[in-house]
Amino acid sequence: MNLSANLRRALAEQAKKYAIAEAIPHCLSYGDSPVVCFSPYDGDTRHGNFLNRSYRAIRSQPEWGRRLAKVHTLGKRSFPAGEHGRWMELDTSTSSDALLMNIFCCPGVLRDRRILALIGAEPGAIPEFGYKARVPLGNGRVDRTEVDLKLGNVLIEAKLTENDFQSAPRKTLLAYRDFSEVFDESRLHQRKDRYTAYQLLRNVLAAHALQCSFCVLIDGRRADQVEEWCAVMACVMPVELRTRLRISTWQELAQFVPSALRKFLSAKYAIRPT
Repeated sequence: MNLSANLRRALAEQAKKYAIAEAIPHCLSYGDSPVVCFSPYDGDTRHGNFLNRSYRAIRSQPEWGRRLAKVHTLGKRSFPAGEHGRWMELDTSTSSDALLMNIFCCPGVLRDRRILALIGAEPGAIPEFGYKARVPLGNGRVDRTEVDLKLGNVLIEAKLTENDFQSAPRKTLLAYRDFSEVFDESRLHQRKDRYTAYQLLRNVLAAHALQCSFCVLIDGRRADQVEEWCAVMACVMPVELRTRLRISTWQELAQFVPSALRKFLSAKYAIRPT
């Protein structure tokens, strides 16, 4: 059973129902399993892929707003031409970045200590999306790692319908300065000469180098990603670092978000409190 494909289909169907019920401009991607793509409307004061209050907050912060300008690399091939111009990555209903910003840009969310406790953040933290972690390499340089969100002293990786956490050649991981200090190499999952769960390994290395915590946010319907995370955790050697690593789900966050956001998550993503 492919949990990623199943969730992608379920989210597409949910987003389509939501768009029709709310009369929101949208289109479907080409192919057998289409996803929904939304666009800004009403003079760019609203966007179908975002809760209104979250979108207003994003547009009010230039650094946040720049995330909306990430061009969808397959936009021209995957979606019908739109009147507004090019399709962006955060226009799609399956975008984990859009979901992340819907939640953490929503006014009031970061004042709730229960939400902060779930991800291990401190009060007063300011969200930094697309944070450049600059993880040190063995040759004295740094990599180009971009973390989905830095919230104070917490690095956050957000996932939704992605197939996995990607893989990378063994030599790529061995090039990191702290790789052998952080991981028990003999226990890491490999396929031929590639390590699996590359994004998790890289973010753990970032947390180690920056003395931060790290939290991976997933959908509660993705048991396969829970297993991948547990496999990585089992290979982290420094005990103190392991205490700064955690996993949480969108469904757990939905318990404590403002009611308008909770209703939006349920209607658009079928994400409901657990």
